Amino acid sequence: MDKKELVQKAKEARSLSYSPYSHFAVGAAVLTKDGQVFLGANIENSAYPLCMCAERNALYNAYMHGYKKNDLVALALSADTDGPCSPCGACRQVISELFPKDGVIIMTSVKGAYQETNIEELLPYAFSEDDLK
Repeated sequence: MDKKELVQKAKEARSLSYSPYSHFAVGAAVLTKDGQVFLGANIENSAYPLCMCAERNALYNAYMHGYKKNDLVALALSADTDGPCSPCGACRQVISELFPKDGVIIMTSVKGAYQETNIEELLPYAFSEDDLK
């Protein structure tokens, strides 16, 4: 699967969003080395701290199917924004632990904005297991 197809999957995942409060639907898609794609969408709750972002849902979906960090190659996300949709701080922290450092993160918008990055650029001073020693 190429990057364009993965971005399309992330855009399609937006239709799975439950976002009655913010009306900000986000979709994400994680690609594995063997070509599997796992989708995620943001799911809101009236108790806001219980909400879950699309990126984390997609990553957790892959992990729940037995995939691990070294099995993942790309993560795409998309929302209805003018520029590329960027992961929130909580998602950046989770990505820093569950996604490979050399994995491609593709931030897009339904309007056509596109930017590739990686987790080290998005979160250069990530909290890690080394900080717990």
